[in-house]
Amino acid sequence: MGMSGPLTVMAVLLLALVALHDLALRTIPDSASLGLLGCGLALRLGDGQAGQALALVALLALPALLLWRLGWIGGGDAKLLPAIAPLAAPEALPDLLLAIAVAGGLLALPYLLARRRLALPARPPTTLSARLWRAECRRLRRGGPLPYAVAIAAGALLPLLDPNGMLP
Repeated sequence: MGMSGPLTVMAVLLLALVALHDLALRTIPDSASLGLLGCGLALRLGDGQAGQALALVALLALPALLLWRLGWIGGGDAKLLPAIAPLAAPEALPDLLLAIAVAGGLLALPYLLARRRLALPARPPTTLSARLWRAECRRLRRGGPLPYAVAIAAGALLPLLDPNGMLP
């Protein structure tokens, strides 16, 4: 197995960090995106597909940049999308993008349904989870952006946890 086990664990931890950071602050640390890119490229070096992975990073960077320039995604998301591409084998890129799209739809659904129905908690929050909930309620009521890194991270978990495509 070599280094793929520790690299996979590191990538999963970085994906969790990215998702939580975006959920709490609506930002994605560049260092986490670079770390994910490094993990993915190291994984692809291990299976001899690093050149193809770099080509896919470049291929995804162009539409991600365009989507950012159009204001459809945030800058952190535009950097994160190409950075996670090497986490999947090059032939699994369509599955990775589909998993991200499905996760994005599942993420958006409760936001759309709850936008006007959530009331702010009556008392000031004292725990971290209560503060996060209050912040999300305020963002929802203002029509703020989705924490789309949560969907990107969820979609990127699929090739990491199921590299042979065995899950249905």
